Amino acid sequence: MKKVFPFLSIIAMALLVFSCQKSDFDSAEAAPQEVIDQLMRMGFNPDGIEIVEEGYRIERDIIITEDFLKSTPTIHRVPNAEQYSTNNLVSTNGSRNITIYASTGRKGYSAGMIAGLDEAIARYNAQNLEITFSRTTNRNSADIQMTRLSKRDERRGVLGSAGFPTASGDPYGEIKMSGILESSYGLSTDGIATIIAHEMGHCIGFRHTDYFDRSISCGGSPSNEGSAGIGANHIPGTPTGADLAGNGSYMLSCTDGSDRPFTNADKTALDYLY
Repeated sequence: MKKVFPFLSIIAMALLVFSCQKSDFDSAEAAPQEVIDQLMRMGFNPDGIEIVEEGYRIERDIIITEDFLKSTPTIHRVPNAEQYSTNNLVSTNGSRNITIYASTGRKGYSAGMIAGLDEAIARYNAQNLEITFSRTTNRNSADIQMTRLSKRDERRGVLGSAGFPTASGDPYGEIKMSGILESSYGLSTDGIATIIAHEMGHCIGFRHTDYFDRSISCGGSPSNEGSAGIGANHIPGTPTGADLAGNGSYMLSCTDGSDRPFTNADKTALDYLY
């Protein structure tokens, strides 16, 4: 049986079975009650919330910043459908290139990780959307920086994390990725690309395909990440339900680390939004 990893937004893969367990998060500092209350008003399930450098981490891989908590987007709710977006999306004005920086060399990401990033970028660009992605060597001007997770998170099985677009229409500015996807998990370039593409999806406004029941991809008991508020807007033209047919959507909460190219429903969702 293949291992299943949760995406810490994704596990960053939405990827490891043991990362799905509550015990992995028990040592985290408790979040203020007013933050928990606000998350609930926004439609999120705050169970397992963690305080992190960027703000708060929920759903095992979604980063919620203080600015995001202060936003007041329109509320929508369409339960039990396959593809979902947040209310905040990236403004394109017809065409927009989003640059991503990832450090390379001795202290940066391995050639395999960079190859995975390039493949993830290529997958989006092949869809002929109003947004495109490109990798830049200029860290300071990048729209998104791909940085390494803390060693603590890597030891706990976190594979990646990211957040949602800003109220002003910019993509979330950071993707944190594990640096041991090859050495510890033996993932291929395509498997790494799937995980990075998942996190890029969050940055441009995608929620987990099975947000309403993480057990579809993660196993275990049914678990709803929370609907409405800033985010569980059904994307027209995508099917109801979610399953693991074929390789399943790249935006499922959990993956076994295999390659998950865009499904037809994923392509429909991308085309509708961008």
